[in-house]
Amino acid sequence: MDPNATTPPPTSAGLPDDGLTTRERRLRPALIVNTGEGKGKTTAAMGLALRAWHQGWSIGVFQFIKSGRWVSGERIALETLGAEHQRTGAGGEVCWFATGAGRRWVQDPDAEPAQVDAARNAWQEVKQRLAAQRHRLYVLDEFTYPVNRGWLDLAEVVETLRDRPGVQHLVVTGRAAPPELTEIATTVTEMTKRKHPFDTGQKGQAGIEW
Repeated sequence: MDPNATTPPPTSAGLPDDGLTTRERRLRPALIVNTGEGKGKTTAAMGLALRAWHQGWSIGVFQFIKSGRWVSGERIALETLGAEHQRTGAGGEVCWFATGAGRRWVQDPDAEPAQVDAARNAWQEVKQRLAAQRHRLYVLDEFTYPVNRGWLDLAEVVETLRDRPGVQHLVVTGRAAPPELTEIATTVTEMTKRKHPFDTGQKGQAGIEW
């Protein structure tokens, strides 16, 4: 393979004969899924949230696994931008919900009920906000895990996300996104791992992992 070769950027296919105008196409709700074994799923979602803030959108971030005790750089940055919106009106509102209980259930099965309850409570909050059209962008971080572990009903999740009212965009992150979810998504990105420091015993690094 030529190391200097470049892949051309994606281009839109020919427009379908559905009668929609360009403006109508730009207002269609997006459901974006970042999945796969590779690094960067949450990072990409938070980058999208920065774009949304710049557009003046209301943003709701729901972390389904991470607990509130784990404070990331993305959270600090986005909540700072949310405070700037409250102070000056610049950008958009930011609401952050770190409702998870962490990954304690991996080592301690007795901790799983707390995580199940936390995930179900967070999902109920998402459902209510979608019904009320509370935000323009929702980030459902690590959402595939409670779905795949059976803590949330997959059929209900698909129906709720597919039939949400208005122009509400969602980005879902997590490994092994179920086919039922990717089928209704407008964009699916598979993060493929080719190499990762964790494979050789490296620990997470400040500024890289959080």
